[in-house]
Amino acid sequence: MELKVETRNVDLRKSWQEKIDTESEKLIRHYANFILHLRVAIEANTHHKEGGYEVRLVASVPQDTVVVTRSGEVVRAVLTEAFDVLALQLKEIQRKKRKSVKVSVEETAEKAGIVRMVSPGESYGFIVESNEREIYFHENALKGFSIDDLSEGDSVYFAEEFGDKGPQATWVRVAR
Repeated sequence: MELKVETRNVDLRKSWQEKIDTESEKLIRHYANFILHLRVAIEANTHHKEGGYEVRLVASVPQDTVVVTRSGEVVRAVLTEAFDVLALQLKEIQRKKRKSVKVSVEETAEKAGIVRMVSPGESYGFIVESNEREIYFHENALKGFSIDDLSEGDSVYFAEEFGDKGPQATWVRVAR
């Protein structure tokens, strides 16, 4: 991660630099190879009545830029708050990226099987793969048809994930 520290209307103090180094090391540990560039800007607000400081963090990550701005009287406290907010935003970006990757993997991991058992009254059934492995499905996973339209021996396509009690279909559609 490339780190750049800038100041305006104030000289960079050693304690501020140490805090920036500590916080950026935490980010590197938690978000290794995710943050490409981090810029820290500390500005003394001489034009405001209250005075104080403004800290701005700008983090470049793949296909996105995160900006956090915080103000206050004590630079170290403002730095801590800004880095905490940045970490939360990075965590959310990674969560969204994982979710979108998970969905696309499920959609591309299409498998074929045959309905071994279907229980419309209880809203579930089982699919068997060619290797005799059984996969549970619930009627909510059915795409474009209802459980009443399904019979034992029907050929289906599906995607699976590991559920609470073993493999389960995330979606099921009839093979035409």
